[in-house]
Amino acid sequence: MPVVRGKDIEVLFNASTIASRNLELAKEIAQRDYKDLLVVSVLKGSFIFAADLIRAMHDAGISPEVEFIMISSYGSGTTSGEVKMLRDIDNDVTDRDVLLVDDILESGKTLRFIRDLMLSRGARSVRNVVLLDKRMRRTSDINADHVGFDCPDYFVVGYGMDVAHAFRELPFVGVVKGDAV
Repeated sequence: MPVVRGKDIEVLFNASTIASRNLELAKEIAQRDYKDLLVVSVLKGSFIFAADLIRAMHDAGISPEVEFIMISSYGSGTTSGEVKMLRDIDNDVTDRDVLLVDDILESGKTLRFIRDLMLSRGARSVRNVVLLDKRMRRTSDINADHVGFDCPDYFVVGYGMDVAHAFRELPFVGVVKGDAV
């Protein structure tokens, strides 16, 4: 069990497993009939996943434009609350296919908010890909179109995901054992 910042981290999905799954996801995405694809990475948690996935999409023959949106739904805690836009995208989405990339789908509030926003702006379609899916936490009417892994009901860190801005740099997804902060 790795020790990071003095904390034991149990590895749920290691770096090689994640890399393999990213290639599979890119191939799945390549099977869709996307036209004028815009990939929108949901910051901050998805930045590592999005970067690796976009490179894998390139290898699968997809050349999307890439944008970033920043949404807050946690505030300072670890439970999902009110959804707030912190940074919007710059591109027009009218008549474009949009693929939202997020780290984890839990309650669904964030992805539903962004999906509805893109559709209201005239997107041709809006689909999503998530690294982790926590179905047992869903409270909104949205499901993942592409899923890296089903996630057990743990608060996870690593591969872009954090607790109190710590552990984003880990090359794997894990669980902090004991008190996380």
